[in-house]
Amino acid sequence: MSKWPAPAEMRVLQMLQDKPAGAYGLQIVEASEGMVKRGSVYVLLARLEDKGFVRVLPQKVTPENGGLPRPKYQLTADGARVLRTADAIGMVFA
Repeated sequence: MSKWPAPAEMRVLQMLQDKPAGAYGLQIVEASEGMVKRGSVYVLLARLEDKGFVRVLPQKVTPENGGLPRPKYQLTADGARVLRTADAIGMVFA
């Protein structure tokens, strides 16, 4: 398994756990109620992707998104395993 996530990364994993279809970075910012900032969400997601805890879902280019693909992120099996482990040992990331 990859390196253990930092507390801010754990918060992002927890938010993605509730979104099995994945979420966009700005949706994570909104759901975090101020815990994850707009300027850091993509840095956190990139780190989590490097560690193998999230994956980027392929997106289609549509007129609604201005012709640019918007990355959508989804929890991987390793990410879910980290959350289960943290829960089992009573770690709290608020």
